[in-house]
Amino acid sequence: MSRLFVAVWLPPALTRRLRAVDRPPRDGLRWTTEDQWHVTLRFLGEVPSSGPVGLALGSVASRFEGVTASLGPRPAVLGGRVWVLPVSGLDSLASAVLEATSAAVPDTGGRPFRGHVTLARARRPGGLTGLPAVEVSGEWTVDAVTLVCSHLRRGGARYEVVDRWTLGKAGRAGAKDG
Repeated sequence: MSRLFVAVWLPPALTRRLRAVDRPPRDGLRWTTEDQWHVTLRFLGEVPSSGPVGLALGSVASRFEGVTASLGPRPAVLGGRVWVLPVSGLDSLASAVLEATSAAVPDTGGRPFRGHVTLARARRPGGLTGLPAVEVSGEWTVDAVTLVCSHLRRGGARYEVVDRWTLGKAGRAGAKDG
């Protein structure tokens, strides 16, 4: 069983902008790292085999050309303990991923899609107050979707890209780190 999710990754230019954001150390707050900056289109959970999901993602990728996504401009609090930068423009792609993968991994009626990049997580409510005011914004063309395996660790999750599908093409683009 693998803990999987479907994601898109930021381009290098936006990754550089996020890297420049001040991340002061604070007890009870864990900043995400560069290799974790992505937008989850669908969390799948524990999946016995990625094969059926991969077929579904290949189908989705073939139906979409590049999709324009917009990051920012200001962080927001999500669920009381997660500091995120909103991302818009991916609703149709996320909906198609949900629909296509539901046969392989049934939808449990979880949270609706809310595009974002996670910047920090607080251990307790209120742990995000007083964070530095930042503005990071930009647009990019999403040209691929990835299937990612999440390895949970004490210092935060480590992500491994299992496979990648280029939008506008049938089939896989080949596994590649995000």
